[in-house]
Amino acid sequence: MITTIQLDKKIKSKLDELRVYPRETYNEIIARLLNSGGGGVEEKSLIETIEVLSDSGAMRDIAEALDEIDKGRGKSFDELKKELKINV
Repeated sequence: MITTIQLDKKIKSKLDELRVYPRETYNEIIARLLNSGGGGVEEKSLIETIEVLSDSGAMRDIAEALDEIDKGRGKSFDELKKELKINV
């Protein structure tokens, strides 16, 4: 049996963020959350990792940044802290 439910826009947005793949249905997302005890930090981290790996532009930027570091063109964390005048 299929039924309709009303979702607040914020809840719908959060469900969209929890998608493991673009065409995952809300039913699948809710079932996964119910079966996993609500999903924890590890699951969210995994989803975010999958999203980054799926983004060809982000992966290209990461590859270019790693290449720059290999060529000695990067800055250390300490150099960045001094440049940005932050204490972390």
